[in-house]
Amino acid sequence: MRLEAPASGDPRDVLRALRTAVLGAGPAVSLGAGADLPADVPPGTAAVVTTSGSTGVPKSVLLSRNALISSAYATAARIGEGAWLLAVPATYVAGAQVLVRALLADREPAVVAGPFRPEPFAAAALGMASHENGARVPTYTSLVPAQLQRLLDAADTDPTVAKALRSFEAVLIGGQALAPTVRERAETAGVRIVRTYGSTETSGGCVYDGVPLDGVEVALVDGEVRLTGSMLADGYLGDPARTASVFPSDDAGTRWYRTGDGGEVVDGVLSVTGRLDNVIVSGGVNVSLDRVEAAVRGIAGLESAVVVPVADATWGQGSAVVVPRPTPAADAELLERVRAVVADAVGAPARPSRLVVVDELPTLSSGKPDRAAVRARLAQDPRR
Repeated sequence: MRLEAPASGDPRDVLRALRTAVLGAGPAVSLGAGADLPADVPPGTAAVVTTSGSTGVPKSVLLSRNALISSAYATAARIGEGAWLLAVPATYVAGAQVLVRALLADREPAVVAGPFRPEPFAAAALGMASHENGARVPTYTSLVPAQLQRLLDAADTDPTVAKALRSFEAVLIGGQALAPTVRERAETAGVRIVRTYGSTETSGGCVYDGVPLDGVEVALVDGEVRLTGSMLADGYLGDPARTASVFPSDDAGTRWYRTGDGGEVVDGVLSVTGRLDNVIVSGGVNVSLDRVEAAVRGIAGLESAVVVPVADATWGQGSAVVVPRPTPAADAELLERVRAVVADAVGAPARPSRLVVVDELPTLSSGKPDRAAVRARLAQDPRR
């Protein structure tokens, strides 16, 4: 199977390439990569999505036509069919899946191009209104938490943005954990949120509000979340060792994806506790920075906070809470409040040692915080 990149990262180019790759005979489409990938990929491949994920190490994920279609149909079975608005990058799996769902529904997607801003998003959302046989066609979109928070902030003073958010049958939120305060704001504003969990290796979100989609199974092995189903990627292009490690088969021959996340399942509902590798050892105690960050983001005004590791002369390792302006005054009183909240939620050894305010948090093109850049910035200026 030939592999070709779309003419550009423009959503319309990606849509045309995916139409041929998913609904036609190919070629496969390369998303998010440079020109250094091989010209040929395994038969059945529809897309190769190159991403660094949470590790910062680039990896090119092989997604088959069957995996993408299975994922899209499972989403429709859970939340319904309708028209889609693309507001995340088309070269990421979340954006590609929006386009695949639109293709399978045989509906042209609405597109918000360029830097994300609430006003164009609202205009595109409200412009999607249509009817079939006298009934309104449901509309859907997919966002990352930072986009949702920005829209909610705008909706406080702009009724058009508020109306646009309420117009969706469902707004999928994925890519990272959603702060409880942001979720509560969305619910109060009448926004129908569906929290999704998944990755490029699972063709996008495959667990919605903690419940696996049809055909998806969840297992916990030594505390690690593992997923299986027809939506699984075929592996990593040109990296058989990583493929074998990340996609092991059990004794029954079932192939699983090792997520690298810790979690628990209660009454059939999955709760993800954080990355197993995002842990520091502070004074001999293992501390999950994802759990620390979740606790910090529950504090009003700190919903966008990022928690990163820092060196600590006393305990070996500690953590810093980094927040963008505007934010509550970064004084000793706020730091003590943060420490008290974290101590109560996670334990005293997990208390952050610093609170740093920056003009703007660096982000990846997906909209997620660029944690590596945040850590590098603190390392360059340890006084911050």
